[in-house]
Amino acid sequence: MLEKLFQHQKQSLAYFYEKLDLHQAEKIVDLCLNTQGFIVITGVGKSGIIAEKIAMTLISTGTKALYIPAMNFLHGDIGILSQHDCLVMLSKSGETEELLNLIPFIQKRKIKTIALVSNSQSKLAKLSDLSLTLPVDKELCPFDLAPTISAEVQLLFGDVLSIALMQKRGFSLKEYGANHPSGAIGKKVTLQVKQLMLPLEELSLSFSNQKVKDVLPELSQKKLGCVLIINRQQQFQGIFTDGDLRRALEQRGPDVMDTSLEAVMTKEAITTQSEELAWDALKRMQKKPHQWIMALPVIQESRLVGLIRMHDIIHAGIS
Repeated sequence: MLEKLFQHQKQSLAYFYEKLDLHQAEKIVDLCLNTQGFIVITGVGKSGIIAEKIAMTLISTGTKALYIPAMNFLHGDIGILSQHDCLVMLSKSGETEELLNLIPFIQKRKIKTIALVSNSQSKLAKLSDLSLTLPVDKELCPFDLAPTISAEVQLLFGDVLSIALMQKRGFSLKEYGANHPSGAIGKKVTLQVKQLMLPLEELSLSFSNQKVKDVLPELSQKKLGCVLIINRQQQFQGIFTDGDLRRALEQRGPDVMDTSLEAVMTKEAITTQSEELAWDALKRMQKKPHQWIMALPVIQESRLVGLIRMHDIIHAGIS
C-alpha cells in the first residue's frame, strides 16, 4: 500500500512541476521583491497552516513578512495593513468565502493582492491583482478530499518563493545567522573556532627532537589524544596522535620508544584558523566518512594558538 501511495505522490508532484506556469511565477516573485512594506500571508484551514509556515520561512530568510489568520482581518487586524504591503492568499478552490469577503476592503486600501490557487477560473484568481495556479491532478486521499497534494504544492511554492527573494536580495550568511541567534542554526553560522578551542596552556606540547618515550606521560595525563609539535618560535611543526603511536608500534616494535618525534609525527596535518566557523571545522573533520579527524590544531600566522576537538563542537550543539 505504501509503495502505491508514494508512487501516486511522486506522479502528482511531477504533474505540478510540469504544469506550473514559470512565467507567471516570476511575476509573483517580482511583485513580492518590489513590495516596500510587508508580505502578508493568509489562508483558511490547512491553507492557513501552510501560510503561517511560509511567512516564518520568509522572515528567517530576510523578507519582511507576516501571517494573519483570514478571520482576523475583518475583526480589527486589517488596520495593520498599508498600501505598501502585499497580501498573498492561499486557497485550493479559490472560492474560500472568508478570503472573497476580504477582497473589497483590501482593494479599498490599495493593497496589492496575490492568489495562490489550484483553480485558475476561481473568483479569487479573477479578483486578485496577480494569481498563480498551483496545479493539482488529484489529492492523495482516496476520496480526493483531504488536502494533501494541494497542501504540499503550496508549501513547495512558498519555499521556492522565500529562497528566490533571499537570493535576489543578496541575503548573506551573516544576516541569516543574526536572524537565528539561538539553537543549532544560529551556532552553525556564528560560533567560531576560537570560542571553543582549548588554549595553548592546556595542550600537550613538544619539540620534534624529543623521543617518543619522553612524551608518553604528557599524552596520557592530559587525555587529548595527541601531542602538538612546535619549534622555539611556537610555529606548528606537526602532530603525534594515539593513532600514530599504535601504527609506529606495529611497524617498528618497542624500539620506537627511542625514536624522535620527527620520524613518526604527522607533518602535513589538517589545521584550522581561529576565525573559522566551528561548523566548517567540523565538516573538515568529517570529510572522510571512515577516517574522521577528532581534533584540529588551530593556527594563526603559522603559530599554534590552540586545539579544537570534535567532541567540543558537538557538545556546543553543532552537528
